[in-house]
Amino acid sequence: MRILVIEDDEALGASLTWGLQAENYAVELATDGKEGLWQATEHDFDLIILDVMLPGLDGYQVCTRLRDVGNWTPILMLTAMDAPLDQAEGLDLGADDYLTKPFAYPVLLAHIRSLLRRTAPPRPSLLQAGDLTLDPATRTVHRAGQQISLTPRELAVLEYLLRANGRAVSKTELLEHCWDEFAQPAVTVVEVRVHHLRRKIDQPFPTALVETVRGSGYRIDPYQP
Repeated sequence: MRILVIEDDEALGASLTWGLQAENYAVELATDGKEGLWQATEHDFDLIILDVMLPGLDGYQVCTRLRDVGNWTPILMLTAMDAPLDQAEGLDLGADDYLTKPFAYPVLLAHIRSLLRRTAPPRPSLLQAGDLTLDPATRTVHRAGQQISLTPRELAVLEYLLRANGRAVSKTELLEHCWDEFAQPAVTVVEVRVHHLRRKIDQPFPTALVETVRGSGYRIDPYQP
């Protein structure tokens, strides 16, 4: 999942970036309203965390302009203003949720999970392809009854491929959704990570699950026998 954080407070922006990356989200940070609006319109995100008091354009203006052009990416607004009318204004302008500062980090994560669940299509509790299963809640992977240990990045790539439900996923798409811009990775990093993933979930077993689709990227057939 890819999250855009638009926050001008340097310490809070860095803290949110670090904390969300630790939760296996790919995060990009914008430090003013104009940069945030540009990022949100030029790139694909699963969620936007938007501060209200921003230089350039404030959070209300960013939210309004995104909704005016038909961008309905879920928006979680952050603000130190806790008056009911301030919250009502943000929601009326198209924000999906509202959180006042200071907030407890576990509460922020709960709001994020709630928004992502609300806007996503129904998902199975277990992701499966053939004899491989991934439990998103416990972050565990099993194949043929054996538990397989994956790094957070390998797990993110595998989960994204499984959620694609058989669709071929390009290296660029994997890069955008499983890495963050701050790390500045190249597509070769995706190739290396997929190679490591195959070595763990495919090579020890008679049937390979991860397919290379020439000119398109990678796919996992969810209906493997």
